[in-house]
Parts: sequence; C-alpha cells; structure tokens
Amino acid sequence: MSASRKVAAVTVLGAVPLTLGTLAAGPAVAHGSMADPVSRVSQCYGEGPESPKSAACEAAVAVGGTQALYDWNGIRIGDANGRHQRLIPDGKLCSADTAEFKGLDLARADWPTTAVRKGSYTFKYRVTAPHKGTFKVYITKAGYDPARPPAWGDLDLAHPVATATDPVASGGFYTFSGTLPERSGKQLLYAVWQRSDSPEAFYSCSDVIFGGNSPAGSGSAPTSTASAPSEEQIEDGADKSTVEHGGHGDDDALTSTEPTPAATDTTDTTDATDATDATDMPGTADEPRAAVTHIGLAETGGDGSTPVALVGATVLALGSAVLFASVRRRGR
Repeated sequence: MSASRKVAAVTVLGAVPLTLGTLAAGPAVAHGSMADPVSRVSQCYGEGPESPKSAACEAAVAVGGTQALYDWNGIRIGDANGRHQRLIPDGKLCSADTAEFKGLDLARADWPTTAVRKGSYTFKYRVTAPHKGTFKVYITKAGYDPARPPAWGDLDLAHPVATATDPVASGGFYTFSGTLPERSGKQLLYAVWQRSDSPEAFYSCSDVIFGGNSPAGSGSAPTSTASAPSEEQIEDGADKSTVEHGGHGDDDALTSTEPTPAATDTTDTTDATDATDATDMPGTADEPRAAVTHIGLAETGGDGSTPVALVGATVLALGSAVLFASVRRRGR
C-alpha cells in the first residue's frame, strides 16, 4: 500500500469513531416549562428527584425514574409542526408520549396543585433557551375527573385561556396574560409552545384547584401546595441533566424581538378546528411519527436536520473505509 493510501485510510477510519462520538455526545438544548401555575415536572423536580415529598411525585419517579425530573425543561417533540393531536395519544399529554416522562401521565387525584380563581391570570413560563413561537394554554372542561389521565377531549380546545406570540422574556421567564373561566375543584392547564423557527414544540401540565385564598394574577404566587423549583435548585441539578440549561439565556437573546427566518411552516393547528377534525385526532394520523423525533433538539433557527447529517457522514465514512480496504487487496 502506498504512503498516500495509508494516510487516506487512517484519516477515514479515524473519522468513523469521531462521527459516532459526535452523535452520542452532543447534549440536547432544552427550553423550559410552566412555572406559574407550576407544571407537574417542575413541581416534582422542586421536591427533589431523589426523595420527592408528595405521593404523586414519588409514584412518578417509581415509574419513570429520576432522570425525567433532572430533564424538567425537555418535554418536547422535535417534528411537531402543529400536529399535536396526531402525535400525542389520549392519556399521554403530560409526557408528550415520551417514555422518559411517562410518570407524569399517572392518573391520580393527588398531584400538588396551584390555587387559582376565575378571572385574569398572569402566566410565567421558565425558559432556558428562548425561541420565537406561540404559546397556547388550555383548561379542562367542567366535570373533569383528575383521577383519569387527561385526554384531548377533556380540554376546551375551542377556547384557550391564554395565547401569546413571541412574548418578551425577562429574568429567565416568559410572562403573558390570560383569563381563567368559571370552574370548580381540581382542573388541569395544558400548555403548548410551538416554535415558529422550527417544527419543534414543548408541552406541560399544570394541576390547579379553583377556590384558593389568594387572588389569581395578584403578582405573587397563589397560596398552594405546589411550588416551582428555586434558581438554586435548578443550578444544583443542572450537571445531572442530559439537556443543556443555558446557551441561549443571555439578556440579549431573552429580550430580542427581531424576526427569525422560518425554517418551515409551523402553523399551530391545535385550535377549535383541530378539536373537531376527525383526521387530526389521536390514532388517526395519516403519517407515522418519525422514529428520530427524540434523537435531539433542534437548535435555535434550525430545522432539526443535524442528527440526519451526522448519520449520513458516518455512513459515508464507513463506505470509504471499505473502499480503501478493497483497493489495498487489489494492490497486493
């Protein structure tokens, strides 16, 4: 084998483990979860992943493990593109049909709650990587049974309690206003954040109870048994997360209102028509959910194609190695 062939073969073969390592080692960039009213995953993370205090969070850990709580800001679907009902089946709304977060789907009536009242409410969404997009928050219908896993039919999809497009973030939170309707007892608020610069979307469930003793939207957290994790808790657990907790959190990024070039059409179809269109209901999808959905998260402004590109590079490197081996055999 000539010296040039040896160098080429070593270079290509050396690229194979490097490319495979890139596929496995790159951390996903996580993005956030509802902080007020606090989401289930944030509540359980705040209790402590290794020793949760509530029976519901303890059960969630028993089913899904502690890693889901350290990854509290990563409940998402990379290729959602507004097809939320097609991709998430009934009973798996809180996990977004992601195995890691399956403990959040447990049918229990004892999830910690935030006390709320009918009327205006100021929502706060804890963000660790800001993106352009639209938030929609839905509430369960009157008569909702908290002992059953929530289904799409339980949500009043025709009347979101809050809708906000490209809200300005400050201090690590997106803050936007909404209006809570007349309800009684325990209800569920379901938040969908659909990016406009990518097909990626994020989801969270917040358990609330109507009839609390602190007015909603008063500027302080309503009296409740639920509470969001502190900044110190978030920082302390960041090194155990499999997703990044920063990288886009500088003040300029959090407050930017400049338009971002769209990577694809991400029209949010989770609305009143989505609720009544039989072709977009769970179990009737006209196309299967992509197997690569949970490989990694699309970067800001990205299209989620990075993992595919890396796979292609790996295949090319392996093919080149085989070619050089063949040339070597012929040269003997």
